[in-house]
Amino acid sequence: MLMALFAHGQEVHWPGGQQAAIVLTYDDALPSQLDKAVPQLKKAGLRATFFLTSDIDSLSIPRWRKLAHQRFELGNHTVFHPCSGRDDNPVPSEAYTAYRIIREIEVMDRFLFAVDGRIKRTFAYPCAETFVGGRDYVDSLRKYKLVKYARAGGDSSSVITDFEQLDTLRVPSYGLEGGESGQQLIAFVKSVEQKGGLGVIMFHGIGADYITVSAEAHQQLVSYLQKHQKTIWVPTFQQAMDEVYRQVKRPKATQNVTISK
Repeated sequence: MLMALFAHGQEVHWPGGQQAAIVLTYDDALPSQLDKAVPQLKKAGLRATFFLTSDIDSLSIPRWRKLAHQRFELGNHTVFHPCSGRDDNPVPSEAYTAYRIIREIEVMDRFLFAVDGRIKRTFAYPCAETFVGGRDYVDSLRKYKLVKYARAGGDSSSVITDFEQLDTLRVPSYGLEGGESGQQLIAFVKSVEQKGGLGVIMFHGIGADYITVSAEAHQQLVSYLQKHQKTIWVPTFQQAMDEVYRQVKRPKATQNVTISK
């Protein structure tokens, strides 16, 4: 289960004294994110994380590089975005091993280093799947220490409040299915506020592309977050998880995992 709604656990005190934190994440390096989401975020002065694949190209790379030098984070979403049993995804993950997916993550890290100059970065599982070839690879990822924080999937109940029990390589998120209204998005934020926790939202298309949320709904969410910055912190995924890690100080023990090629 990727849902992380816990009633008890050590609290995290956000840097500005806010009662809750919301992380906005965007997958797959989609044009609509640059054209629609980014201008709205910039105007509101909000940070966000974009999980990129090798779909970035000579036209979009300068735009992503510019964002990296501003208030945004570029995360790793693998080179080819492998998923299982999906007709809408060109690269199946069934033939992958843990070694192959980890090598692909490593290659994408190098690719992104050429974009923003950063050595370490966060990761998001393609299609929110933590397995390839029918086997879970999270512990293999943990062993290699290539990634410290990874975003997984979840739904509107994925409000993180028990930070002691949170696995930083399985951070749940509200994975949107497309078509959500501004009211639905704000309702999730309010539930995070009420519980005093952390909420991560997973977007894809904004007003275009696929798994699309309308630009109007996105703007309603952004406007709400801008208006409530005194009570809601809106950091990047890296920033939020750094605070959790620093305050809770709960490093996971490395397990002995054999990775076969």
